[in-house]
Amino acid sequence: MANDTQQIVNKAWGFAHVLRDDGLSYMAYTEQITFLLFLKMAHEQTQAPWNRDPIVPEGLDWPSLLKLDGEELETHYRHILAELPKETGMLGEIFKKARQEIQNPATLKRLIVDLIEPESWMSMQADVKGDIYEGLLAKSAQESPKGAGQYFTPRELIKAIVDVMQPGPDETVADPAVGTGGFLLTALDYVIREHGSELDPDQKKHLKEDFVHGWELVPATARLCIMNLYLHGIDADPCPVQSGVDSLASDPGDRFSMILTNPPFGRKSSVQIVNEEGDLESEAHSYERQDFWTSTKNKQLNFLQHVKTLLKMHGKCAIVVPDNVLFEGGSGETVRKNLLQQFDVHTLLRLPTGLFYAQGVKANVLFFDAKPAQEKAWTDKLWIYDLRTNKHFTLKQSPLRRSDLDDFVECFKPGARHDRQETWSEENEEGRWRAFDYEELTKRDKLNLDIFWLRDESLEDTENLPEPEVLAAEIVADLQAALDAFEAIQAELETT
Repeated sequence: MANDTQQIVNKAWGFAHVLRDDGLSYMAYTEQITFLLFLKMAHEQTQAPWNRDPIVPEGLDWPSLLKLDGEELETHYRHILAELPKETGMLGEIFKKARQEIQNPATLKRLIVDLIEPESWMSMQADVKGDIYEGLLAKSAQESPKGAGQYFTPRELIKAIVDVMQPGPDETVADPAVGTGGFLLTALDYVIREHGSELDPDQKKHLKEDFVHGWELVPATARLCIMNLYLHGIDADPCPVQSGVDSLASDPGDRFSMILTNPPFGRKSSVQIVNEEGDLESEAHSYERQDFWTSTKNKQLNFLQHVKTLLKMHGKCAIVVPDNVLFEGGSGETVRKNLLQQFDVHTLLRLPTGLFYAQGVKANVLFFDAKPAQEKAWTDKLWIYDLRTNKHFTLKQSPLRRSDLDDFVECFKPGARHDRQETWSEENEEGRWRAFDYEELTKRDKLNLDIFWLRDESLEDTENLPEPEVLAAEIVADLQAALDAFEAIQAELETT
């Protein structure tokens, strides 16, 4: 992150601590910054050199805030937040179910005058504005792991996934659990970096209006995502992110050439309803959908079935899944059997622990392509890269870097998968990259894809034990995996 960008992030974060003293959470602060930043940028667009027609109605715009103080300012700001959700497009979605959280009018005035007003946000490059906002989101996730952490996928992991997926300028990229938009924005950045100089006017229009699509259940999270997209130059009507929508509830009908997603962890599905206040309410439920192979309460299995529906023919998917998706019997076996049969499930990346703010997560990235119907199974070989065994990461002391995934990206051979070579062999038992034939997989009990072959050094050499906090996180992960397994057994017993 450039120094000037970092300075603005630090400045913005300084205000967060002031608001923290007023009882405002970090995520709520980022949300309030979202509202004010949007109003300022919308106003800048009406000035030279842009001279665009205003999208925010007069009297609800940025200048209307600048001239007020005290209780009058606080009352007017509340009025703006009540009126703008009635607007259409990204404007209405950003302010959907907005709430005024800054109780002190003097603090609100300082935010407006000292933080937002001095900067010319529209004249910054899109990636700079995006960096500033991403910086706030990352800090929110670190400071509030049970808030942002549940939907904050490590950006270095996202970069590696996008690097092997290689989205092109004509793609339609979707994320049915979009969170703050990390996958969509990284895909957009990849296209601009790799193809920017050769884009024709139609492709530029497509990138701005139809390249990204997302669904997000929690309105507060969706607004952060929509603002993130807006700051990166996306400007579409209707809004490309559907807010307050349970994407599992039905087939949207649209199909996409690429799906990049990290669905929420947690085993049981429920119908999620957003109440009038914008908060979630749940009703235990399994989804009855004609396009699903099986009915289950396992949320991740349902997301896996959902994304296979969303893919266009020959479309490509990368989805983060917890271990239970790989080994669970019953519905899990049904989903894996159909997926291997009807899709080309070609790659599995086994992720280390310590990557997510939700502690104790053992996860993987599953890569597969949509294919036309045929009798023979489409999956020929499943290539597995083990980045978990003897790898130890933590969020702060030893975070995952993009360079930690260089070997995986090299082994993946994006664009030339037919040239793949195993690094594992009987002569090199420490190789992390290994292929398993479809026939081998089908002979495994319950078609279990939870496959590992490397020696765990910590089991053999107590001198090489990881740091205590890493060890604790791994113990939590093992206990969580055991609990998932028992819950799977319980669910099967309940349905028999």
